[in-house]
This record gives sequence, structure tokens and C-alpha cells, in this order.
Amino acid sequence: MYRSEFCDVDYNKELNIVLVTWKKFCRQNDYRNPLLYAIEIMKENNGCQYVADTRTGFEDDADDTQWIFDVFLPKAAETSCKMIFFIIDKDNSLKEELENQSVELKKFFDVHYCFGLDKVKDLLDIYRNKKI
Repeated sequence: MYRSEFCDVDYNKELNIVLVTWKKFCRQNDYRNPLLYAIEIMKENNGCQYVADTRTGFEDDADDTQWIFDVFLPKAAETSCKMIFFIIDKDNSLKEELENQSVELKKFFDVHYCFGLDKVKDLLDIYRNKKI
């Protein structure tokens, strides 16, 4: 999996998710490379959903936000991913930053905000049971 001082990217086979865990603020390639790696995981695993743990280290950067819209979204939309989850802190301290991105994300994906991985699992179970 992907490891850096800024971010870890892991594949959870049980949940069929790629989990991007932000550790501290970063920009440019330090921000973009983990996301490109996450896309590769989504391509390799049919039905893999995207989860970003934003509780530490996630901040908005205008250039990187534009990159999300111009590069990440089109590439992620080519995968079988249908849902994007943001794990947020209880105070939702990133509400404004995430809402700015979510407007565009919602054009391609169902977007959910959760306080932990347990809620992500619950929502995935509901989604997958509807598909059966």
C-alpha cells in the first residue's frame, strides 16, 4: 500500500474500499499521488468504494481542489466506484472545505459523511443489500 508522512492508502478487502487516511496538510504531488494510487486500487477491484479519513490533516488548497475537479473526478468516474465517504470529526471542522468539493463530487458519486468506519460499513451494507 501507499505510505508517506502525509497520507496512507490501504485496501480493505472485507469492505471492498480504498481508505485514504490523511495525516497532515500537504499540497501538489504529496496530495495528488495518494489519490492517483487510490484510483489504481479502485480500477483493480470491481465495486471498490472510496473512503477519505479527513479527521487529521485535510485542508483545502485551491490548486489541488481544481486538480480534483479536472483530474481525479474524471479518472475516478471511469472506475466502478459509486460512493465516496468522508470520515469527519464530531465538530465537522472541515464542513466548508468538504462542501466545496462535494458539489462536483455529487455529479458522479453518492457522497456521505460519517464519524467512523463503522458507519461507512453500515451504509455499504444498506447499499449492497439494495443491489441484490
